[in-house]
Amino acid sequence: MTTIQLSVDKELLDRVDQATRLLGVPRAKFIEQAIERSLQNLSVSELERQQTEGYRRQPVKPGEFDVWTIEQTWGDR
Repeated sequence: MTTIQLSVDKELLDRVDQATRLLGVPRAKFIEQAIERSLQNLSVSELERQQTEGYRRQPVKPGEFDVWTIEQTWGDR
């Protein structure tokens, strides 16, 4: 574990403290979890960007996924 020093806007810190009281977690744990979620979101965004780029470079061809049409049928309603 490494200790860091961080400057935070007073209003933001007040909101963090309010959230930590509500959740019953220490401020450091809350901030650590927020950083983890942010990094996870960044990772997902990068994967989505790669997928979009892949489909841009190699678009879906007509009929390419027709084999899955039966799988999409939920039966009679």
